[in-house]
Amino acid sequence: MNDSTVRIIDPRTPEERGREFLPGMARPWLLPLYDAFTRLSRVRPLHDRAAALADVAPGESVLDLGCGTGNLSLAVLRAQPAALVTGLDPDAAALRVAARKAARRRVPLTLVQGFADRLPVDDGSLDHVVSALALHHVPDDARVRFGQEAHRALRPGGTVTIVDFGGGDGTSGADGGDGHGAHGAGHGGGHSGGHGSGGEHGHRHGRGRGHGRGRRRGPGSIGAYGRVRGHGRGHDAVEAEAGTDPHTARPPAADLLRLLADAGFTDVREVERAEHRYGRLTFVQATRG
Repeated sequence: MNDSTVRIIDPRTPEERGREFLPGMARPWLLPLYDAFTRLSRVRPLHDRAAALADVAPGESVLDLGCGTGNLSLAVLRAQPAALVTGLDPDAAALRVAARKAARRRVPLTLVQGFADRLPVDDGSLDHVVSALALHHVPDDARVRFGQEAHRALRPGGTVTIVDFGGGDGTSGADGGDGHGAHGAGHGGGHSGGHGSGGEHGHRHGRGRGHGRGRRRGPGSIGAYGRVRGHGRGHDAVEAEAGTDPHTARPPAADLLRLLADAGFTDVREVERAEHRYGRLTFVQATRG
C-alpha cells in the first residue's frame, strides 16, 4: 500500500510572494465551484488521456505544472499508483483543495506553491513533466523559461507531456506546415496553473469573467507576472486577440513545438488532437536528450 502522506511546501522567494497570477475561475471565491464545473464540462477524460500518454512507470517522479486542484496529478496516480507525483501551482487555496482530495483518496501527493518559470527541483531529478490546460495562462517569456526549466529538471530520457488549446489547421507543426515531422520524429502541448487550475475552463465567448487564478488586476494592467488583459472575455475572444496581445493568446501547437525544441528537447511532436466543447486541443510530447 502507498504511503498516503500529503504535504504542501512553499519554497517561493520573497520576490515570488508578490507575483500576480491568473485564477482558474477568475475570482478566488468561485474556487469551491471549480471541480463541480469541471465534472459538468467532462474534462476528466483529457486528464486521463494525458496520464496515459505520459506512461509513467512505478517509482518514477512526475511534476504536474499548474496542478490547480490536483485533477491531473490524481489521474497520473490512478494510472500508476506507485508514481511519485508533485503538483506545482501558485494558488495556495487550490493546493489546499488538492491536498484534501488526495487525503480522501489516500494517495501520496506533494504540492508545491510556485511558478512555471522556476521549477523548485534539482537538475535531472524528474522522469516526467506533465501539464493540462495551464500553459495558455502563462505569459510568453515565462513559457520560454518553463521550457528551459523543464529541460533542466528532467533526467536524460525524461519526457514532457502537455495538453492545451491549439492544433488548428496550419498551426500544428513548428515549421508552420501540417504538423508532421517537425523537430525530430514527429510533430510536437494545464493551468489545471502560471498556471491554470488543473486544466479545466468554463468560459464561453461573451460570457464568464476571466481565466486567472489568485490576485487579479484590472484590464490592461501589468503586474509582476505579466499582462493579464483579455482574460475576462472567454477563450474565443482571447483567440481573436491573439495577434495583438501575446499574453492572452492560446499557445497553438506550433508554438509549443517550437518552445520545446528551442529549449533543447528532442523527438518533439504533436501526438494527438481532440475536439472539446471549449475548443480544439493538442497533446504534445517531447524527450530530454
